[in-house]
Amino acid sequence: MKSIFIATTILIAGIWVAAAGVHAAQVDHSLFASLLSRHVTDGVVDYKGVKDDEAILDRYLDALAAVDPEPLSPDDQFAFFVNAYNAWTIKLILSRYPDIRSIKDLGSLFSSPWKKNIARIDGNLMTLDQIEHDILRKRFKDPRVHFAVNCASKSCPPLQGEPFAGSLLNDQLNQAARAFINTPRFNRLEGNTLWVSKIFDWFPEDFDDDVIGYFIKFADLPMREQLEKNKARIKVKYLDYDWSLNGT
Repeated sequence: MKSIFIATTILIAGIWVAAAGVHAAQVDHSLFASLLSRHVTDGVVDYKGVKDDEAILDRYLDALAAVDPEPLSPDDQFAFFVNAYNAWTIKLILSRYPDIRSIKDLGSLFSSPWKKNIARIDGNLMTLDQIEHDILRKRFKDPRVHFAVNCASKSCPPLQGEPFAGSLLNDQLNQAARAFINTPRFNRLEGNTLWVSKIFDWFPEDFDDDVIGYFIKFADLPMREQLEKNKARIKVKYLDYDWSLNGT
C-alpha cells in the first residue's frame, strides 16, 4: 500500500510554518528583521523609531505567540527564543518610553523586570528570566547565548541588527561572541590584567570557570597571543556594569 504524505502550509499572523506530521520547517522573523534594520545601528536602538513602528512589533509578537516551538529543529528553537527574548525586552522598554533611563526602572526593590509575566509563547505567559535561564541556558548549554540576548543596557552585548536564524545560527553566535570579546569598552587586556564584563562573573559555570581559556577561543591578535603566552600570570577583574538604556 502506498503511503500517503500530506504537507500543509499554514499562515499564522504573518508567520509561515510548514508542517509535515509533527515537524515544522521554520519561523519567519521578517517583521522583526524590518524593525532591527531600520532602528538599530551598531547596537544603539532608536526607541522613538521603534515606538512609531510599535504596531509592527505587536504583529511580530502576536505571530510568535501563535507558534509551538517544540517541533522546530534545535537551532531554530534557539533562534526563536533568542528573538522572542529580544523582542519582548524592546516591548517592555516601550511600555514606559520615553520616561525611562534604564530597564531597572521597570522593577523595584521587591520585583524584577526580568520576572514579569509578559512573553506570550504557545498559549503560556513567560518571564524573560524563564526564557533565558530555564530554556536557553538550561536546554542548549551554549555560553554564546550571553552575547545574543540583549538586556537593553549599555554594558549588555549589543543588540544585533538582524534576527537570529536557525540556518545561520552558529556563524551569528560566533560573530556576536567575537565582537563582544574584542570590543575594549566591554573587555580589554591591560598588562597582566584582563578586564572583563560582569557577565563572566555572574555565570562562571557557563564558561567552564575558565574565562581566560574562553577568551583565547575568540580573541583577535594580539590579545590572543598575549593570553596564551602569559596565561599563568593573567589576573581577571570585572568591569562595572552600566545599566543605562542602550539607545535614544
